[in-house]
Amino acid sequence: MLATPTNRALFLGLFLFCCGLMATGFTFQYAMHLEPCPLCITQRFFITLAGLLALIACLHNPRAIGTRVYSAAILFASVAGGAFSGRQLYLQSLPADQVPACGPGLRYMLEAFPLNKALTLLLKGDGNCAEVVWSFLGLSIPGWTLIAFAMIGATAIYLLVKAGSAQAR
Repeated sequence: MLATPTNRALFLGLFLFCCGLMATGFTFQYAMHLEPCPLCITQRFFITLAGLLALIACLHNPRAIGTRVYSAAILFASVAGGAFSGRQLYLQSLPADQVPACGPGLRYMLEAFPLNKALTLLLKGDGNCAEVVWSFLGLSIPGWTLIAFAMIGATAIYLLVKAGSAQAR
């Protein structure tokens, strides 16, 4: 019979998984020269957030209530990141004549617009986000990222349920 992994091991696994996702993103960007679009950058933010929360939880090694708080925060990050992956998949599925116009780069947006306007433009996505520049087994990068967010979220839900049943005892 297999032993159930500890919460600390699961949080460490989540952190390492997020590190692997970020390493993959940086490989695409710097080795394959695929520039991330605004929605890709937003997804990276939520992967990083989930990973950092998991690292803090691993180091803290909280009891049931703390595990539930960290798991809920990680679940929030995975759902939010998954929503942006879904938005990008939606943009990629649009016919060419319905794709929004390409916007300015992130650096320009942050320099030229007030922060709230720049964030609105960033989160909305543009024509750059609709371009499929890489795919594997029929899925583009946001498709694989959505699967990764689902795995992060499923692990967070498992930790929430496990902590809830431990607290009930």
